[in-house]
Amino acid sequence: MLHLITQTFDIFKHSFAGTLNLFSLWILPVFIVCILFTALYKKIPLYDTFIDGAKEGFSVGVKIIPYLVGILVAIGMFRASGAIELLAHALSPVLKLIGMPADILPLAIIRPLSGSGALGITTELAKQYGGDSYMARLAAVMTGSSETTFYVIAIYFGSVGISRIRHALIAGLVADIAGMLAALFICGLVFK
Repeated sequence: MLHLITQTFDIFKHSFAGTLNLFSLWILPVFIVCILFTALYKKIPLYDTFIDGAKEGFSVGVKIIPYLVGILVAIGMFRASGAIELLAHALSPVLKLIGMPADILPLAIIRPLSGSGALGITTELAKQYGGDSYMARLAAVMTGSSETTFYVIAIYFGSVGISRIRHALIAGLVADIAGMLAALFICGLVFK
């Protein structure tokens, strides 16, 4: 805890980037404490509620295994085929217009499909450019500001038997694009 407080004072000395770092440092501990105090205030049995949620989570996990295997096989085929590199090459003129580095495009393509695939690409970028580089930070922010849309639709819609996804796919992809464009803008302000 002392380390957290010391880090807070060090970060507080800086500008906008420092404010963002301070916020990101404290948001999760504050959120957890608020949940615990709210549960205690409302006299909710914390341990029993946690156990009930874990039981329900296990049964949902068993239901989604077939859908999970299907989407992971499809993602593996997409990455192994080289389609990502071909698409990145085709879209390179558009990338220059919006200021997106070409090396980030595989992440932007794979993120709606797979969280672990996106993490792998983010890790590769951090190793290639360095953990504190603009590319690594942009990759991390893009990963955090978008969702695994196809994965979510395949797993969660499939596990409850919904076959007509209606507008969920379009809404999810629009949100992913907005998140990635926002990541480009914010990282350009904060890290460049």
